[in-house]
Amino acid sequence: MEYTKLGQTDLSVSKICLGTMTYGDQNSEVEAHEQLDYAVAQGINFIDTAEMYPVPPKAETYTRTEVIVGNWLKNQPRDKIVLGGKAAGPRRGMHWIRGGPTSLDRANIRAAIEGSLKRLQTDYIDVYQLHWPERNVPMFGQYLFDPANEFESGTYLQGAQKKWVSIRNQLETLAELIKEGKIRYIGLSNEQPWGVMEFVRIAKEYDLPQVTSVQNCYNLINRGMEFGMSEVLFRENVSLLAYSPLAFGHLTGKYIDDPAAKGRVTQFLGYAQRYKKPNVPTASAAYTQLARDNDITPTQMALSFVYHRWFVASTIIGATSMVQLKENIAAWQYKLSDQVLNEIEALHLKYMNPAP
Repeated sequence: MEYTKLGQTDLSVSKICLGTMTYGDQNSEVEAHEQLDYAVAQGINFIDTAEMYPVPPKAETYTRTEVIVGNWLKNQPRDKIVLGGKAAGPRRGMHWIRGGPTSLDRANIRAAIEGSLKRLQTDYIDVYQLHWPERNVPMFGQYLFDPANEFESGTYLQGAQKKWVSIRNQLETLAELIKEGKIRYIGLSNEQPWGVMEFVRIAKEYDLPQVTSVQNCYNLINRGMEFGMSEVLFRENVSLLAYSPLAFGHLTGKYIDDPAAKGRVTQFLGYAQRYKKPNVPTASAAYTQLARDNDITPTQMALSFVYHRWFVASTIIGATSMVQLKENIAAWQYKLSDQVLNEIEALHLKYMNPAP
């Protein structure tokens, strides 16, 4: 395993991060602990979780993942594990998360971190991330910014503008938590270039904590990070934590071989609208065929592509079986040839970002 410095911090993290969002729903506690033990044995020191997990989010499973991870973490040398956590922001329908938070204000962020620390059985979280922006932005498969969503009436020309907690106030609360030793560094998730730049600018202007990382979707059929965001990350020294490198299994080839194959796509119908776009099956089939034509498994090609991109600091992988986990970690050792990379680019130009 290789390691890299995260942003402007002294944190050295493995290039692969173990995601945990299946724990407590698709994976039992015993299975989860087996995965965690194996990942650490392979040199992975970076574990990512969130108060909202497991997903899909449900009232009956909310917080189970953190409890499962906490039961494992209490028996580990804490200083050897880099732990990522996330605070959920306002989201319609999730009333079970702290009563349905209306904002990322001081009270909500504090309630989120206190709950997570208790469930994780630790005194601190290394990288604490805002799971999604509070303000109006396209997220989770949406791709168009709509000014009408800025207003209570739903129209751009009339109605009162919605209130949201300023980025400065969010940073001030996070600064308090750093001072108290409850978190070490801060990160963003599902964020847009404007948001990253505002967090960076305001932090510099008011001497507040700098953003360490951004956790966003990135894979062969969603390369939106390359349009503007990669330059922001490079110039501001912010690390990308790439999630969904296998595009909910679409890039493993299993749904090409059997559209009814077991997985989140078939198990949780209606979930992950990002991958319901018209060109997803066509593009997925093309990438699957490219891998097989070059005697590579589709999983190996998709993961290696993300693992070794210059702007990806660490890639968050997840699995529901040990077979999957072992294959995903082993893919790190494989480097794609220039020929395969060129063929990937040709397909990208033909099927550009079908799952934005």
